[in-house]
Amino acid sequence: MSQIGEFLIGLIVLLGSVLGALSAFGLIRLPDVYLRSHAATKSATLGVLLILAGAFLYFTFYLDHVSAKLLLGIVFVFITAPVAGHLNGRAAYRSGVSLWEKSVADDLKPALKQERERKQAQEKAEG
Repeated sequence: MSQIGEFLIGLIVLLGSVLGALSAFGLIRLPDVYLRSHAATKSATLGVLLILAGAFLYFTFYLDHVSAKLLLGIVFVFITAPVAGHLNGRAAYRSGVSLWEKSVADDLKPALKQERERKQAQEKAEG
């Protein structure tokens, strides 16, 4: 049973490493900042979570040590990494970074136009 557990934990860590490598490959190959941000956020986040989960399981089952630091790391990465990726993409969009020429949808454009019109109307009402 011990060897099976070690194999499964090793497999979890290996899968996390492969996802991290795929994330790096996506950063190199994808054409624009939005797709690169997506690759970095999704696969790197899951990769780091799997590696941390593998370390946590190893410490818990083989060293009889429940690591609160690893649990906090897992929770922190799970909460902050997707939010940071989203904010990076939104900041790039608002600063005028263009979409890839083969992009088929721009869902944020109408919302930002409506927000600008609302702000202009509010400024007229105040002024």
